[in-house]
Amino acid sequence: MFESLLMDSIIGSVGRVANVKVRNDDDLNDRVNHLYTTGILIIFTVVVSARQYVGDPIRCWCPAQFTGAHVDYTNNICWISNTYFVPMDVSVPESVPKRRENELTYYQWVPVMLLIQALMFYIPCILWRLFNGQSGINVDRIVSLASDAQYEAPEVRIRTIKYVVRHIDRCLDNQRESRHRCCVTLRHVLSVKMSLLCGRRYGNYLITVYLVMKMLYIANAIGQLFMLNAFLASEYNMYGFQVLEDLIEGDEWTASRRFPRVTMCDFDIRQMTNNHHYSVQCVLPINLFNEKIYIFLWFWLVFVSALTCYSFISWLWQMVFPSSRIHYIRKFLKIMDRIGSGPDKKLATRFTMEYLRHDGVFTLRLVGKNSSDIVVAEIISGLWDLYRSKKSIQIRNTLPSNGHESDGEDV
Repeated sequence: MFESLLMDSIIGSVGRVANVKVRNDDDLNDRVNHLYTTGILIIFTVVVSARQYVGDPIRCWCPAQFTGAHVDYTNNICWISNTYFVPMDVSVPESVPKRRENELTYYQWVPVMLLIQALMFYIPCILWRLFNGQSGINVDRIVSLASDAQYEAPEVRIRTIKYVVRHIDRCLDNQRESRHRCCVTLRHVLSVKMSLLCGRRYGNYLITVYLVMKMLYIANAIGQLFMLNAFLASEYNMYGFQVLEDLIEGDEWTASRRFPRVTMCDFDIRQMTNNHHYSVQCVLPINLFNEKIYIFLWFWLVFVSALTCYSFISWLWQMVFPSSRIHYIRKFLKIMDRIGSGPDKKLATRFTMEYLRHDGVFTLRLVGKNSSDIVVAEIISGLWDLYRSKKSIQIRNTLPSNGHESDGEDV
């Protein structure tokens, strides 16, 4: 909780300068993906782009007879065409195909690739916000109000909590199926008890979209390791393990074959009817930055992948199994002294399964991850009182026709 508030305050400060609002419709792990990782990638893009377009990304050692124009041409042609790496203790191959085996094809496109990576980390967030707006529950509004309530004065806090309770109640009512046919009841049993069906009317639309978003984050983080492996053409998916192995064994790891600083470049200069072929040695200072960036990105992608997998399994366990949802709600009702034992526990089960359902519990869990347990307890307590009052009205309305109160409807 403290780490979430600390990171949000840092990013929020940057966002306020850029007039960007940090939304509260997800958890810390989601923000690690779409906010913090995207920000890191954009910073790297700026660093690499500044080095490429402001400084000298490549400097070639030219023959003595080259004029200044020749030197500029050599630097430019070797930058836009691919250079190749040959270790200093190895002779330059005479065969062109052999030289192309060690060709470097990535360094001109690093800023573009970093921006593509940033976009890929943000796409699942865009899809989540696009689809959760169709659920009938304004998650961002609810979580934002609840999060702000913990810092407000007592009288304002009470009014805010009451507003949030009424708002959640209206949203949950708006999701309910108005028809009562047999097939409708069967579908609701399958969705509530077994989580086999999903949809807005089944009360599990939000959590289904949210878990799909989590899977997209996992696929993106793991997939980017293999995408960079193809982009760098250097077994990048094993890069971090090799760096750790070199560190443990005490080997030099700063001069990597994946990001060489000294390369070779071949080009031709046409003079009248003659073509003059040159092979020059070039320095790639930009690879000094690329190497450090991609070492960090390897460990960061592995960290984000592991964190997102854990988050996905945790949410799946908490939301798919009914016992986990019931235990979560009962815990806060006991904290607020709203239930005792026996009939109250049965009613609390119906309150969780039939009134809140998946999406209601999911929204409350998001509130807890973005505010505090006290706020969640007060909201659940308010919803519980509202639910009991509705059940009391329903029972009173049925008494004249039935003549007695139905068993198990202890309120």
